[in-house]
Amino acid sequence: MEKVAGIGGFFFRAHDPKALATWYQQHLGIALTPTTEGGTVWQQEAGPTSFSPFPQTTKYFGDPNKSWMVNFRVHDLDKMVAQLRTAGIEVKDPESYLHIGRFTRLQDPEGNPIELWQPA
Repeated sequence: MEKVAGIGGFFFRAHDPKALATWYQQHLGIALTPTTEGGTVWQQEAGPTSFSPFPQTTKYFGDPNKSWMVNFRVHDLDKMVAQLRTAGIEVKDPESYLHIGRFTRLQDPEGNPIELWQPA
């Protein structure tokens, strides 16, 4: 069976796309998608990707009006949390799960849920 090779993009609506893209670049290091042909696209590092539909009634994303949550892998969760908090961004205290890793949650400026994961 032919199957996809990976996620090629993540597209979502925003009230202020330019400001939100800049926030992701400044605070999470995700390069903006080029607006001209030949520009450099953000390259994520190789690693596991979870693709998990959740029940409509899940509370996992926080706000029940949000239908998605993005999870980003990080190398050092403590450093990332400190960096975000220094920038004035509210970040929950990290939680650990044996054999899975450490996680924390935050929201972008438009209230979209973000999970950061340091794999075990």
